[in-house]
Amino acid sequence: MRNKILFGLVAVGLLGGFLSAYVSSAVPKAPPPVFSPAPDPFFNGVYANGIVESYQGHGNNTNIYPYVAGPVTKIYAHEGEQIAEGAPLLEIDDSVQRATTEQLHAQAEAARAQLAELHAEPRKENLAVYAAQVELADANLATSKSDYEKQAASYRIDPRSVSKQALDSAANAVKAAAASLDVAKRQYELTKAGAWSYDIQNQQAQVESLEQAYRSSQALLDRYTVRAPRSGVVLQIQTAVGSYASPTGVYDPYTQQQDPIVVMGDAPGMLAVRCYIDEILIPRFPDPSRLVAKMFVRGTNISIPLEFVRVQPYVSPKIELSNERTEKVDLRVLPVVFRFTPPAGTAIYPGQLVDVYVADRATAVTLPPGVKPTR
Repeated sequence: MRNKILFGLVAVGLLGGFLSAYVSSAVPKAPPPVFSPAPDPFFNGVYANGIVESYQGHGNNTNIYPYVAGPVTKIYAHEGEQIAEGAPLLEIDDSVQRATTEQLHAQAEAARAQLAELHAEPRKENLAVYAAQVELADANLATSKSDYEKQAASYRIDPRSVSKQALDSAANAVKAAAASLDVAKRQYELTKAGAWSYDIQNQQAQVESLEQAYRSSQALLDRYTVRAPRSGVVLQIQTAVGSYASPTGVYDPYTQQQDPIVVMGDAPGMLAVRCYIDEILIPRFPDPSRLVAKMFVRGTNISIPLEFVRVQPYVSPKIELSNERTEKVDLRVLPVVFRFTPPAGTAIYPGQLVDVYVADRATAVTLPPGVKPTR
């Protein structure tokens, strides 16, 4: 009886082991994918990674860097806002530059007032003073002459009445009075003539120099307000009030590099796709006049036909798809730009990664959905 129970337990254990092995070895049925991977819609399509950008016929997005350095004090715009050319985007602390500008303005005003003073000469009050000095010198000369004549007459009558030294002193006094009168008259004429032309020219040059310095300082002061260089949409603002901005941009601690403080694109509507053809696929890239392309939005089953815009005819090092040309790789790629109009109800934004297939329209065969190409 005891052996029967033991053999029964062994049989149950073996049966449980076989059942557990069967269950664990069974392959579970894979769940259906949330979205289908981007298929090649053409029989002979060429694949390329792509990144969505705001469409603009002149090139890339507009990266804005400040002309001056300093902490940001105000931010006027916000991301996604459509602004006009010349609208203020942000402001950098300008306290030092503003004080310098005001000082130069005061110096220019002082120099301009001095120039006006030179043009206004002679001042009538100064002219009256010098005229009075001429009259005084003339009276002194008359007094000296009268005194000399009296002493000379007395000397002629009786040489002993006037000493020779007194007579010579009287004669010298006449000469001195005559010289003083001449100086007074010359000073009067000099004052009456007004400012010297060379003094006016020199002061005029100083005024122009200070005004130019003031205008230059004012122009630099205006640079502390960063303005939109063109009309468009603010795609990205990579700074905040209190952050330090410089002409090299702002430091991004995540990418560890300098980024533009503001990125602008064209008005919403049409978007662009910049895709990168690997150098090994360039020989298969079709002629742009016969090119057909389609874009697949990652994470969805959405596909959108693309319109060819241009090829950037320079094969450059491959980049990581973040608009930053810092990835260290050996592969080189050919940038190609397409454009498209987002379908209604579809959310697509600049910076989004997409899959792109291109083919020659003359030889491309569009495959039905779910059909894989056989080569």
